[in-house]
Amino acid sequence: MKAQLKRLGLVASRPFKTSLDTIAAWSVAVLFRGLRRADRTRIANRAARFMRHVGPWLPEHRIGRANLIAAFPEKSPAEIETILLGAWENLGRVAAEFAHLDRFKILDLERGGPADISYDRVSAARFMQVRDAERPTLFFAAHLANWELPALAAASFNVDALALYRPPSVRAISDAIIRIRAGCMGTLVPSGYAAPVRLARGLEHGKHVGMLVDQHDSRGVDVTFFGRTCKANPLIAQLARHLECSIRGVRVVRQPDGNHFSGEITEPIDLPRDKEGRVDIPRTMQSITSVIEEWVQEHPEQWLWQHRRWR
Repeated sequence: MKAQLKRLGLVASRPFKTSLDTIAAWSVAVLFRGLRRADRTRIANRAARFMRHVGPWLPEHRIGRANLIAAFPEKSPAEIETILLGAWENLGRVAAEFAHLDRFKILDLERGGPADISYDRVSAARFMQVRDAERPTLFFAAHLANWELPALAAASFNVDALALYRPPSVRAISDAIIRIRAGCMGTLVPSGYAAPVRLARGLEHGKHVGMLVDQHDSRGVDVTFFGRTCKANPLIAQLARHLECSIRGVRVVRQPDGNHFSGEITEPIDLPRDKEGRVDIPRTMQSITSVIEEWVQEHPEQWLWQHRRWR
């Protein structure tokens, strides 16, 4: 079949694919340079307005609407559309902010001064507890506000951490992402078959681990999210069970001006145990999912409703 498609010109030849990758690399480099030269606040505001108008014309708008109706059956159609437009605005801001990730400033509680992300003294103290603890900690985050920003807190509070991420399929884009994230997000670990081993070894050597946990995983365990069953990747619970690590949640909340954030780290969640006293993986993932549901309920316009969380 592939040979037939290639004869018809429907499969790209290797030289053609190489050319496309080169063009992609050049385009990404130009885009990132342009975004980095622009004022972050101004370009994020424009991107938010753009996505507010363009988003409703995309197929993902229907997915988001269906998700919101199922999650909030008590809300009126007008309320649903308002939340969904807010989600599009948030997505536009995230895209514009990406090129500036290494420039975000976290508030120094002792020195003060201008900051983009603020953690109160309670959360700062919790980060210190994590940093000084004898055992490493696992962190979970969700696609809320700008979901790249929680990883910045680890470096800011001197928490030696590994961050699991899903690399784009285009090598040029993946390389650009790594360059932006390098130096401000700890050690990056691409998802894949080798990732669990790398993360486990990192934990064994005292490093902490963070990951996003609110996307569909066809091989995951069943959890209930807004009253409906969906799949959750159990990796974080498996690592906690294997190495007896605590688990905390970390998030940022976008402030009303759209360009500043407040951050929060939770206390360690209670880890359910099975009859043998080991961490119960499905129930632990349900506990984590319940925390994320509470976060989403507080700021539904800041979550990524446009993806198929329920299958």
